[in-house]
Amino acid sequence: MSSSEMKRVVVTGIGTISPLGLDTASTWEALISGKSGADNITLFDASQHETKFAAEVKGFDPNNYINRKEVRRMDRFAQFAVAAAIEALKNSGLRINESNRDEIAVIVGSGIGGLITLSEQIRILFEKGPDRVSPFMVPMMISDMAGAQISITLGIRGMNFCPTSACSSGSDAVGTAYETIKRGDCVAAFAGGTEAVITPVGIAGFNSARALSTRNDSPKTASRPFDAQRDGFVLAEGACVLVLEDLDYARRRGANILGEIIGYGASSDAFHITAPDENGDGAIRAMKMALRKAGIQPSEIDYINAHGTSTPLNDKIETKAIKAVFNGHSSKVAISSTKSMTGHMVGAGGAIEAAICMLAIRNGIIPPTINYANPDPDCDLDYVPNTARKADITTALSNSFGFGGHNSVLVVKKFSEA
Repeated sequence: MSSSEMKRVVVTGIGTISPLGLDTASTWEALISGKSGADNITLFDASQHETKFAAEVKGFDPNNYINRKEVRRMDRFAQFAVAAAIEALKNSGLRINESNRDEIAVIVGSGIGGLITLSEQIRILFEKGPDRVSPFMVPMMISDMAGAQISITLGIRGMNFCPTSACSSGSDAVGTAYETIKRGDCVAAFAGGTEAVITPVGIAGFNSARALSTRNDSPKTASRPFDAQRDGFVLAEGACVLVLEDLDYARRRGANILGEIIGYGASSDAFHITAPDENGDGAIRAMKMALRKAGIQPSEIDYINAHGTSTPLNDKIETKAIKAVFNGHSSKVAISSTKSMTGHMVGAGGAIEAAICMLAIRNGIIPPTINYANPDPDCDLDYVPNTARKADITTALSNSFGFGGHNSVLVVKKFSEA
């Protein structure tokens, strides 16, 4: 297919389960109000852990979305994904039936998968013996099961797989779905990310890697991207699923179009298993690729949703990379890290942040970077500190960078018929 024949790809539905709310509307309201989803851990006794807080999803009842028998056969990360997909489907108005079910894809990423199930079954193995390990352990644990359960629940029979690229997983899922529709291999896709790793071993592992904030006396101010006193990220859980469609298909069914995806870039640092390339080289190449494929100049970007983890290295190097790509425009473009409120949703982060870009464009409001109090000389751009800002946004860029040197960037735009 020639470039002139490539499809335009639009978003028609968004579903969200987050530490800020059990749907997209409540999550968005919390974001523009500058609310933090972080608090003391309730999912297990964290009293012996160095970090005793996280951004948990509160009040989630899987029985509101999934029948009771199936709930018992799904890890929490898959439950989140199915719930988000159900909201996204309802939001999109798409009807799945024999006429289209073979032409719809499910591409949902997860960085880690069913860590809750794996941890529990290892405990059973050592306490009760191998014959007591659940026959559902493997299908509950493997990271592709979120997409599989969406496919089963909604009756979708097109391609179905799980990109796993650490904190870039959700972004890569959306980008891959975009490219798949663009080249004409499906008419629609449910794409996004999901994660549920607030477990004893999850917190302990990230603590040992020196990745988490240890601000136990003040969980809600612990995630402070670009602030000079940042000391690590806040681990979070949740899911976000977007419905992407071929524009012509969306038009024919009279869909309400929320926005358009126009670019996707990805690269590898080839540098270190956890630390970003010290010059931001991989991030620079991914941003440049996304802009080139979108056919736009850096000066056309109005807003950047930064990866902005609140770790000393990421925020400094991401700032450096943005300056290298955007040059003089870097001081003019609005940048915010919504991880300051959601926490770091790992494999779900890139998906929810792409959705946030779309909502910011639609609503003309940029969510803030909260807890920004102490300027850092190495982070000297406009991070929309502490308070949401009204703005006319046409085009936004979403950055996701993950352990292993994964870099994924999406470009989203206000939809217009032209």
